[in-house]
Amino acid sequence: MSTVDVKSFGKVAVLMGGKSAEREVSLMSGAGVLKALQSKGVDAHAFDPAERDLSELKKKGFARCFIALHGRFGEDGTVQGALELQGIPYTGSGVMASSIAIDKVMTKRVWLAEGIPTPKYRLLHRGAYTREQVIQVPDELGLPVIVKPAREGSSIGVAKVAGYSDMAAAVDAAAVLDDDVLCEQFVSGDEVTCPVIGTGDEARALPVIRIVAPEGNYDYQNKYFTDDTKYLVPCGLPPGEEAAIQAMVLKAYRVLGCRGWGRVDVMIDAATRAPSLLEINTSPGMTGHSLVPMSARAAGISYEDLCVMLLASAALDQPLQRRT
Repeated sequence: MSTVDVKSFGKVAVLMGGKSAEREVSLMSGAGVLKALQSKGVDAHAFDPAERDLSELKKKGFARCFIALHGRFGEDGTVQGALELQGIPYTGSGVMASSIAIDKVMTKRVWLAEGIPTPKYRLLHRGAYTREQVIQVPDELGLPVIVKPAREGSSIGVAKVAGYSDMAAAVDAAAVLDDDVLCEQFVSGDEVTCPVIGTGDEARALPVIRIVAPEGNYDYQNKYFTDDTKYLVPCGLPPGEEAAIQAMVLKAYRVLGCRGWGRVDVMIDAATRAPSLLEINTSPGMTGHSLVPMSARAAGISYEDLCVMLLASAALDQPLQRRT
């Protein structure tokens, strides 16, 4: 990593916590980022938007923000818009890319329009679906079916439904968390994830990680609070598969207009070896169990250097033009 003058960053706010269902994970991510930046000499401070108004950032002289928020009100374009209005550069994707990427259905629509493979799906709207429509979903998508809220992360509200009798409960549970419920074809095979860092033509895919969870259940608990899940990097995929997935992930990242960094989750069909992209995270986790730091380490980038690199990439969608 080239030498960066950390003093040029000025006073930095690490945005963590927030109001989403992923608050607990965000606080862990933010604590790690804060410690790493401070260890590198950055004048970094914790800032929880759930406890302080974002207008304080300008008043307190913060020059840029590292967004370690996850989920709604942090990863969905809302905070990004507030920072745009204040003219404070921030890490990660801008307003449009963030707002599309948080919505798994909108992401699928864009990817499908660009010829990027993603599992078949059916969308149900809270209060507008009938029991008959719910029961029809497995007829269209097969069993098992994955049911999840369209705009939650960290596997919150996700259910793997094995039989018709369990469909209604899974859909109702997801509808408590979101107006839109995504029912998705289940792809049996290898689960992998691939981080991307950079912007535009400069963006590059980091090493692919293969995820081996207990009984194939990579849920909230197995993501953050157990050591039973195995993460394989090098991923051990057949020759050529990793490179093909990296190329596909880069395309998926670019067509959404993402910048800074992100991570794309992918399923590889066991029978055909065809990859299908599930979703993209535009403010990935930075906890002790998180995958972007793990992949970066495999590429020779330390956690601390990764944090500084991401902070150095902080930008605005619409830099304020100086009036003459």
